[in-house]
Amino acid sequence: MYQYETHLHTFPVSRCASADVEESLKFYKKLGYDGVFITNHFLDGNINIEKEKSYEEKVEFYFSDYEKGLEIGKKLDIQVFCGVELSYGGTDFLVYGLDKEWFLSHPEIMDMRKREELAFMMAEGALVIQAHPYREASYIDHIRLFPRSVHGVEVMNANRTESENKMAQIYAEQYNLIPFAGSDNHVAARQEKLAGICCRQRICSTDDFISKIKGNETKIFTRINE
Repeated sequence: MYQYETHLHTFPVSRCASADVEESLKFYKKLGYDGVFITNHFLDGNINIEKEKSYEEKVEFYFSDYEKGLEIGKKLDIQVFCGVELSYGGTDFLVYGLDKEWFLSHPEIMDMRKREELAFMMAEGALVIQAHPYREASYIDHIRLFPRSVHGVEVMNANRTESENKMAQIYAEQYNLIPFAGSDNHVAARQEKLAGICCRQRICSTDDFISKIKGNETKIFTRINE
């Protein structure tokens, strides 16, 4: 089975990450992963750039870790794909299938309500997953669910509690949403527990990934970093 990390943050783009792209990719390569999706915090989240910068400058910076990862991935022989993590008051969404050119062409998304933005992205062909929907933290005022605005739910997040993941599983089952998994790794090799997606055939593109997810051709896996 081919194994993929679907939820990975890297420094310097994600302010909360402590490992850079090279360190992260070397870690996953050592573990035998076939590929990773870099899903840094977007402009509405914990991105590590000055607010005064223009939208175009922020987007260019956002994709810089992914573009660096592409070059490093070629040298290490590990696939690198791009995703996006959108944020809304502590409620997060993983988005796959939209590239830098798409974001540069749509600055209006920054003025949309989150439900409107998600619907627009889905209409444009993106796969949208609500990340760790039952996460609790001091900076999260309340739990928000968007069952009509996503394709799936992260039912296994390696950094969340068993209870939070169990509630996410119930949520996905009750709303017939695609079950999804990711590590939410910010620290590369210091991540103790891992979660992701595996499949029998290699993923050849983000569109192929979306097709496999929607076609129920993938499985969730967890593993311990020893």
